[in-house]
Amino acid sequence: MKKRVGIEALAVAVPRRYVDIEDLARARGVDPAKFTAGLGAKEMAINDPGEDSVSLAATAAARLIKQQGVDTSKVGMLVVGTETGVDHSKPIASHVHGLLKLPRSMRTFDSQHACYGGTAGLMAAVEWIASGAGAGRTALVVCTDIARYGLKTAGEPTQGGGAVALLVSETPDLLAMDVGLNGVCTSDVYDFWRPVGRREALVDGHYSITCYLDAMAGAYRGWRERAMEQGLVRWDSKLPSEQLARILYHVPFCKMARKAHAQVRLCDLEDAAGPGSVPAEARDEAAKSQASYDAQVAKSLGLNARVGNVYTASLYLALAGQLHAEGAALANQRVGLLSYGSGCCAEFYSGVVGEKAAERMARADLDTVLAKRERVSVEEYERLMNLPYDAPEAIAPEPGTFRLAEIHEHRRKYAGA
Repeated sequence: MKKRVGIEALAVAVPRRYVDIEDLARARGVDPAKFTAGLGAKEMAINDPGEDSVSLAATAAARLIKQQGVDTSKVGMLVVGTETGVDHSKPIASHVHGLLKLPRSMRTFDSQHACYGGTAGLMAAVEWIASGAGAGRTALVVCTDIARYGLKTAGEPTQGGGAVALLVSETPDLLAMDVGLNGVCTSDVYDFWRPVGRREALVDGHYSITCYLDAMAGAYRGWRERAMEQGLVRWDSKLPSEQLARILYHVPFCKMARKAHAQVRLCDLEDAAGPGSVPAEARDEAAKSQASYDAQVAKSLGLNARVGNVYTASLYLALAGQLHAEGAALANQRVGLLSYGSGCCAEFYSGVVGEKAAERMARADLDTVLAKRERVSVEEYERLMNLPYDAPEAIAPEPGTFRLAEIHEHRRKYAGA
């Protein structure tokens, strides 16, 4: 009998401060609607030098262990997906392993491929368990990143930061994965990259959107082909994508999910009708269906709109937001997920929401995680952005969290939890 494998539980960690996106718009002399309606943003997480990708990852993982009562003696793998690592040699996973005092007899490593790195780590964990190599053990997959573009840049309103920790096991209370039905698409492009020594990424924004949509189309079509072979979707009165209860997308900014959903529908409309059967204008208009977007996508974006871009964690923040909003209603229903990483690679996969999803999400207590944050002025945000990365302020970590305390001779010391 085929093993049921997937995500058992999750936890979220975000920086302790945020700036209101309308405040930022006004400070930049921009109509707030350009950021709120144009990007779909409401708030933007702001990290200080003490809140790096290690501290956020360790906080999310510690929170997951405590909230969900994880037996760490049974954890056999720790994978950290990130594109904002703190060292080009020592993995974040090793820091997290030490801070959480996890067992020595386990596999630990980082996974890097821009925003796709977290999904690559998740698939490694899922397939490790599904193959039997895990021998009944569980895996921790942590997606952690800080999206930083700099003050008064074009990308400034699409910054953010945070971490999502996932417990992967044979008890997939949140999401039982359709193992083996994944569709993937990759291409060698320069749409987004961060040269060694830079804190801010370089991005060709419009080209990156094109790359995202093109790779996503290839990945979705690959998934659809396999899903049809298994009888999970079919050509019917409903498009194949409409036969998924919800679709979650990688969210560099919330409006991107609308573009992505239209592209998925366009793939179905083009392939169902055949070349030239329906005028391009009519297909394009049908692809932009507001009703489909509202039903399948909109409710997944609540957390992303309040945190901002979290690179590897963006898709899993959408998953958290979706199950936080509709965990009970979606029990036993199939959802689709699309991951994209610049450079580039896209993967479309699916899974069935577990009957205990609402219970697991209640333990994650996401409302409290967001409510404990402090709203800061644009002036304070700018001060934090200008602080040197290697001199964290002396701030005592909140109970259950970690902070970078100091860097001495390139060795990082963390305090907390």
